[in-house]
Amino acid sequence: MNAEIIAVGTELLTGQVVNSNATYISEKLAALGIDVYFHTSVGDNATRLTQAIKNAEARSDLLILTGGLGPTDDDMTKQVLAKHLGKSLVVDEAAMQKLNHFFENSTYNRTANNDLQALILEGATALSNKTGLAVGSFIAINDKQYAILPGPPSEMKPMMSEQLLPLLSGKTRLYSRVLRFFGIGESQLVTLLDDFIKNQTDPTIAPYAKTGEVTLRLSTKAENHEIAMQKLNQLEQKILNVGRLKDFMYGYGEENSIAAVALQLLKKNQYTITAAESLTAGLFQATLASMAGASSIFPGGFVTYSKASKAKLLNISLKDLNDHGVVSEWTAIAMAEGAQKQLNTDYAISFTGVAGPDTLEGQPVGVVWLALARKGKSTISKCVRISRDRNYIRQMAVMHGFNLLIQEIKDKNN
Repeated sequence: MNAEIIAVGTELLTGQVVNSNATYISEKLAALGIDVYFHTSVGDNATRLTQAIKNAEARSDLLILTGGLGPTDDDMTKQVLAKHLGKSLVVDEAAMQKLNHFFENSTYNRTANNDLQALILEGATALSNKTGLAVGSFIAINDKQYAILPGPPSEMKPMMSEQLLPLLSGKTRLYSRVLRFFGIGESQLVTLLDDFIKNQTDPTIAPYAKTGEVTLRLSTKAENHEIAMQKLNQLEQKILNVGRLKDFMYGYGEENSIAAVALQLLKKNQYTITAAESLTAGLFQATLASMAGASSIFPGGFVTYSKASKAKLLNISLKDLNDHGVVSEWTAIAMAEGAQKQLNTDYAISFTGVAGPDTLEGQPVGVVWLALARKGKSTISKCVRISRDRNYIRQMAVMHGFNLLIQEIKDKNN
């Protein structure tokens, strides 16, 4: 089955309202294995809405219309669809009782057009509105299915998930898994997986570039979770065996992040960490502390932007700082080791470099040195070169720091 979403409302076309409903509905349909091939937006005009419905019928099995169920003259969705299908509009008694109760306990004056919100298409299944007054409809005619949902997301979402989805559920569902990669660009990743992507059938592979990282969404249609997991496991293993891709993958999940994975590993192993930051000016620590549970592994840290603060707070020789320079491997190591000694943590990470816009100590913008002090082991360091603007350099430096930490803990546990 394939579907089309028709969002109704002139405000969508003028840019006053963002069509977030289509995104939500598409996601929910995809989880059922229903493909959405088209999103259509149409204004509050009966002629154009009728044409949009005809266009959708010519290419889609399921039509979902959102918006235009209110009591005003420009709310005409159910009226237009009813006329197009040759159906009458009839009162849904449950919706009318809810409407009566609302006005009996309200200071608003009731007008005749308010009753429009309690009408559904003749022969349709009513979709009750948990958070509003306008009832929805679902009807199947010949080989087409039609659903009408309200426009406000607070009303549409519960109606979609609790009322419509159970009517649409079939045996086959879509299962997805998101793989997250850091340290490799989208173009390089796609090039390595060119044969997989060109020849994909089921499961499918969809790459997405995000800030500083790339994700791969693997999706398959299956009758149950066990079959789906077998198919996704096989594809994932094949992907990670290409080149060194397994070295770049750090985690799973659409809502996950490299910082969250690092925190999970620290908590799981009960490792503590501190940080000494120069060019990042506390961004690593702020990112870490923004997540729940950070206090169990992060006792505090240092922001040492100047040479004087590095010398005073981290007990680093000012003469040595001048001799080696702030932007150097030596200084990064000294910062990490100084922070670790101060707070006696399992790990201490440091950041020093050139965020720009000007060069520093003859070093170009984007040069960043990181160091990770490790209890009982020698300190490791890394130099990365990051392009673009100042804040992007700082953000990417922090992501490199979390990645360095992840790799260290994984290596230690293997």
